[in-house]
Amino acid sequence: MKFTTVSVSYSRKFNLGNFESLDLGCSLWAQVEDGEDADGITQFLYHQAKASVKQAAMPVLKASEFQITKAKSSKKVSGDVNESDW
Repeated sequence: MKFTTVSVSYSRKFNLGNFESLDLGCSLWAQVEDGEDADGITQFLYHQAKASVKQAAMPVLKASEFQITKAKSSKKVSGDVNESDW
């Protein structure tokens, strides 16, 4: 039985204003056996890494006046701001 290792890295830099930024990243690995869908596993790892970075960033972004103002200005029709705006 042959194993292949798949790795995915995702990182994002968030501007917090006042010359401050938040740089977060996540790397995930998985072993793929013969017959398994390596592309599907890669996509799964990517979405997991992206969700982990977003979850880690949310407390800081919610406290950032710059990000709140940015999210509100992008919502011209509605004043509602939610996590998907970041």
